[in-house]
Amino acid sequence: MHPPVTGPQHEVVSGRVRVKVGRVAAVLRSLEVGGVQLVEDFGDDVLPPFGAGLTLFPWPNRVRDGRWAHDGRTQQLDITEPSKGNASHGLLRNTEYAVVGETGSGLELSATVFPQHGWPFTLRHTVRYEAVDDGLVVTHTVANLGTQKALFAVGAHPYFRIGEEPIADLVVSADLVERVLLDDRLLPVGTEPVVSGGTFDLRAGRRVGDLDLNYAFRVRPSGDRTLLTVESAAGARLELWGDADFRHLQLYTPADFPRPEEHHGGTGLAFAAEPMTSPPDALNSGVDLIELDVARVWSSSWGVRFSPADES
Repeated sequence: MHPPVTGPQHEVVSGRVRVKVGRVAAVLRSLEVGGVQLVEDFGDDVLPPFGAGLTLFPWPNRVRDGRWAHDGRTQQLDITEPSKGNASHGLLRNTEYAVVGETGSGLELSATVFPQHGWPFTLRHTVRYEAVDDGLVVTHTVANLGTQKALFAVGAHPYFRIGEEPIADLVVSADLVERVLLDDRLLPVGTEPVVSGGTFDLRAGRRVGDLDLNYAFRVRPSGDRTLLTVESAAGARLELWGDADFRHLQLYTPADFPRPEEHHGGTGLAFAAEPMTSPPDALNSGVDLIELDVARVWSSSWGVRFSPADES
């Protein structure tokens, strides 16, 4: 019997909410509320398809050429996306986190990033998954264990669904303020406002099947810190929310997300909404990078709320 490729597995439960997490990259494997699966799950014997469920630290998205500058010195990260020549999705996507706390409804995992190629800081990253009455709370805590002020950003990579509802028919709503313009390497070359009635205006809701997205956006939260909603034709509603530091979303609608044929129709359309504290290539732009003094701790949360059709 081989262990799952995402490492030892853990499950946390609160009432009708059930969450499954793998230790490698502190990956979110499954989120069920009342038996309704809300994220793209996958088998024990495969790597997270298209990065599904990964925790992204100490930066999300891409760093151009893996190169950035700190205190007047050029930093050269290892290239982890060879096809585009970039450093992608941080330094812990293949690292097993250690369990530092576990209760029936909560799991806390921790890993440390030490100085290495292109990275001069020592940061301990802790992720807490907590099942709550209506969904999930994910809390990121970062401690600076080094000898200098550190810079970082945090992200996550969930793909959302509502049970077996066709992905194309789900309706997505968000108040997107600004879109990051990209070159052919998916690296930022500027920004533009999201205009009312334009291609990327989701305020009135758009079908996932009518969208073609692989862009980062700055988002204006609404209501109770809601970043984005996903609704089914039957009236079920999923809300992605985030604290004030999570003001960016990467939205991605791949047409070839790999699934087993018997699961949700097999390979096909998927919808990722990735909460991030900074946009792509923030180590170079500096946009919304978090600064953390020596021996200080930062913490912030994002999460999912779900209302089934009969409660909407």
